[in-house]
Amino acid sequence: MSPAANQPNPTIISQPRVRRGHRVFFFYSSALLLTGFVSWLFADLMWRTDWSISKTILLALFTILFLLCSIGCMNAIFGFFIRLIGDNSRLTQLNDYRSHDIKGISTAIVFPIYNEDVARVYERLRAAYRSLQKAGEIEHFDFYILSDSTNPDKWVEEEKRWLDLARDLDAIGKINYRRRVNNEAKKSGNIHDFLTNWGRRYRYFIVFDADSIMRGATILDMVRLMEVNPEVGLIQTVPALVNAESLFGRIQQFANRLYAPIFISGLNYWSQNFGNYWGHNAIIRTEPFIQFCDLPHLPGRKPFGGQILSHDFVEAALMLKENWQIWFAYDLEGSYEEAPQDMIENAQRDRRWCQGNMQHAMVVFAKGLRGVSRIHLLMGIFGYLSSPLWLLFLLTFNFILWSRELSGLSDITVHAFTPFLKVDGMQHAFLIFGICMTVIFLPKVLALIDLARDKQRALAFGGMRHAITSAIVETTFSSLQAPLQMLWHSKFVTTILFGIGVNWGTQNRGSDGISWAHAVRNHWAHTAIGLVWGYAVWRLDQPTFWWFAPVCAGMVISIPMSVFTSRATWGERARTSGLFMTPEEILPPPEIKRLRERMKALDESGSGEPFASGSGLAIAVIDPYVNAIHVSLQREKWLNPQYAEMLAQIGVARPEVREYGEKLLAEGPDALKPAERMLVLADSRVMSWLHHQVWQRPNETLAPWWQKAIRKYARN
Repeated sequence: MSPAANQPNPTIISQPRVRRGHRVFFFYSSALLLTGFVSWLFADLMWRTDWSISKTILLALFTILFLLCSIGCMNAIFGFFIRLIGDNSRLTQLNDYRSHDIKGISTAIVFPIYNEDVARVYERLRAAYRSLQKAGEIEHFDFYILSDSTNPDKWVEEEKRWLDLARDLDAIGKINYRRRVNNEAKKSGNIHDFLTNWGRRYRYFIVFDADSIMRGATILDMVRLMEVNPEVGLIQTVPALVNAESLFGRIQQFANRLYAPIFISGLNYWSQNFGNYWGHNAIIRTEPFIQFCDLPHLPGRKPFGGQILSHDFVEAALMLKENWQIWFAYDLEGSYEEAPQDMIENAQRDRRWCQGNMQHAMVVFAKGLRGVSRIHLLMGIFGYLSSPLWLLFLLTFNFILWSRELSGLSDITVHAFTPFLKVDGMQHAFLIFGICMTVIFLPKVLALIDLARDKQRALAFGGMRHAITSAIVETTFSSLQAPLQMLWHSKFVTTILFGIGVNWGTQNRGSDGISWAHAVRNHWAHTAIGLVWGYAVWRLDQPTFWWFAPVCAGMVISIPMSVFTSRATWGERARTSGLFMTPEEILPPPEIKRLRERMKALDESGSGEPFASGSGLAIAVIDPYVNAIHVSLQREKWLNPQYAEMLAQIGVARPEVREYGEKLLAEGPDALKPAERMLVLADSRVMSWLHHQVWQRPNETLAPWWQKAIRKYARN
């Protein structure tokens, strides 16, 4: 462990530095005015053919959905003009921070992990460590691998690879490993546990995700920014997606790199020093976080009650509540993350985020929160709630269509009540449709114009011609994928509201994407809905069918679309065609380049393969090196009174654990329940005893499982 650093001296502010309130008012007034105008036009269109309750519902849904689209569009418009004229109200423009000396400032870099791909997580840690080392400032940083893993094979693999990594980097004492006794409150509990036991040694801590990568220079800039802005409690960087290989991953990566700059510039325009926290690639001032960001336990039962799952938005709100500033440092380059490589994996991630964001409904009206925090929380909720609202909008429209066909009556069109409109009903409908399409697609056009303004940046995307072609293909793919997202998110929201879990089959990824069987299991319902829905609309009204065709098409072709976009070969074909290129692909930073080389070497040598099922326990008992690491780490836990109490509570060191050990040797691991195997692994005395017994006992007294494991170990 690092020696204790100077304790922080937080400076609490009472007033915001900039006139943020005016910006929020101006920004949201623009979105509301646009929504009001278009909703008025829509109401008038409904009015032309008589009014009904279902049309009232349709108008209400349209207004909510258009407002959400309008806010997104305004972020892009404001962001575009901010980038055009320049913006001095950025964190990096407030002070001269680059020359600030961080001598004596200690920062922890934490990697919370949970049953992850260990080798790859550690390679990302290695990249950050090497980068800081090269920058000559590694002495100011300590790394913590904070494991919450529940898989015994992952547990042992994490320990072995941790010591190998620390020895390889000559970083014993600089890279620390800790596995919690339990995983109470998941990631937020994991961070809380770190802060309780080691946090006050550090003025700042930087949170990485398992797929995070950061350059050393960026990490140093983050620390310097915190030092010269003592009123700032948290700085969130904007990670760029990197290392995608599948077609789906590369499309997402391209969209992230092309569109994010104008969106995040717009977001920073109105949020300013009242920004948000996304849970990773961010630096946090330790002391106020410990003081004010202890998450409440929500009343009631799940899914809304209990532990807060999506902790980051709430922690940001609590920090702002106590007058600490939060900024998006969106112009800091060198912050990266990786993303899911196929549509199904992406949906699985969305399922986790959906429940956490829906839970924020219990927090959004909490006393004392800042108004901007409530906006952040509401936008997170509606990020998922918009899908069932869109589905309801389409179904309501279909119901109106069905009612009209059922009645057999013709519409009697009346004059519009918007006096300036001198158009017929069809022209009126096309006008609204055109405005909606403009609001949806204008951000993409603005992003391309923004790209064209900077020749060097355009070259980093493969040139304007390739960037425009890529944006067109990406837009087509997004249009086909959007109905699937609508169905998935609607299912997630519904099941969460009814407290029902969603079962996902085991991820079936080959060397080239997901299998057809896996895609059929996850998309057959989408295909069926698309076919039935499309046929029903066709029977009702054929001209309307063509308006619905893009929605149904995405559902009908979901199985082949999911399979082909998951394939790395298709991603490579797109790359050789110059499509979906990003700056990190054309000119990769040294950290990303070395990381790819390391990962490729791991894949080719097979040394990055995760431990096989059941092998973790065998290695921890048989291998003297691994056994020594494991036993010493378990013994160390007893030195911490909090951990010692938890170990005692779960039964570690009780006499029956030794009996489990005897049973393990005589009958093999299948004779024990999973909880009993975990108890054996957590008991240092029994693990040490098992190591001696497995080598000293006659072979024939051991279970065949052990005899086979010993032969395999001897061969290796």
